[in-house]
Amino acid sequence: MHPVDGHPVDTHPVEGRLEGQLREQLNGAESHTAAPALSVVVPIYNEVESLPRLIEAIASTLQASGMDYEIVCVDDGSKDGSTALLKQLAQQRTDLRAVLLRRNYGQTAAMAAGFNHARGAVIVTLDGDLQNDPADIPMLVAKLNEGYDLVSGWRKHRQDAALTRLLPSKIANALIGSVTGVKLHDYGCSLKAYRTEVVEDMNLYGELHRFLPALAYIEGARITEVPVRHHARQFGKSKYGLGRTVRVVMDLFTIAFMKKFLTRPMHVFGLWGLVLMGTSTLVGLYLGFLKFVRGQDIGDRPLLILAVVLFLAGVQLFCFGLLAELLMRTYHESQGRPIYRVREVAGPGSSPPLRQPPN
Repeated sequence: MHPVDGHPVDTHPVEGRLEGQLREQLNGAESHTAAPALSVVVPIYNEVESLPRLIEAIASTLQASGMDYEIVCVDDGSKDGSTALLKQLAQQRTDLRAVLLRRNYGQTAAMAAGFNHARGAVIVTLDGDLQNDPADIPMLVAKLNEGYDLVSGWRKHRQDAALTRLLPSKIANALIGSVTGVKLHDYGCSLKAYRTEVVEDMNLYGELHRFLPALAYIEGARITEVPVRHHARQFGKSKYGLGRTVRVVMDLFTIAFMKKFLTRPMHVFGLWGLVLMGTSTLVGLYLGFLKFVRGQDIGDRPLLILAVVLFLAGVQLFCFGLLAELLMRTYHESQGRPIYRVREVAGPGSSPPLRQPPN
């Protein structure tokens, strides 16, 4: 746990529970299962110069720590020779798996592909440009062992341009934390560690990979962050720009809605519909008072048009809320998405429930 500047970086308390079983899984000397205990997922897009050094750095770090691991590199339609190099390295190494996408789908899609192809009980993600330090991976895994479900890296001393990268990042992190309720210093840091069950059911799209801590929090995950090292880019150029920032902001509204109204859309649409219809009713009563008590002509009053418009808008919002409720019900039933998540069952007769929620 690393509280900094008064920010509550721990979303849930650890409550003193250590994850000894996971620690044993991550020890290569004690665990010899077919599937590795740790999967390192690296989205790649035009990083041909960084690839050999990156893979070697990851491998040497994890071998020195005794972890049973695999490296899953996802090529997101690179055009600089990264694809051919990845295929070559995957044929030469037993610890590397290359997932080659048909075209450039974006970092979120590449990360989702990596999650789907990872076999480990723990997944660590990092960028392919050597700015994240693979030497920090054991630290993130050790923090995960303390009972957390997601550990996010915090680039406390970022090696990026202050005006074009650092300032927008600080503003974005503050905005995301305020909207989602998950206070992290660095949502944009790709260096994160996850328990596989946290991400295996997530449907990612757009720029949602940045909001994985918020999405995990919605599902009840325990989250923390730790400071990690950050290096200046050595090869190539950054893929981030203003257009990507705009897409992130748009996805933020999606996350905010999902956090509050994912399973109850009627609460927002129906509420505003009732507010508009109630306002329309009050305006109508006032106009009726003027018409029938005072005998005034109301046919040319703008309030009459306003009352009609408010009432129709309220009815539309209320009906939209009903349709949204039906769609969400259909989604949960067709996708087999459970409406709750069980962390563990303790006490006598601690066995799975007789009837499991759909998975």
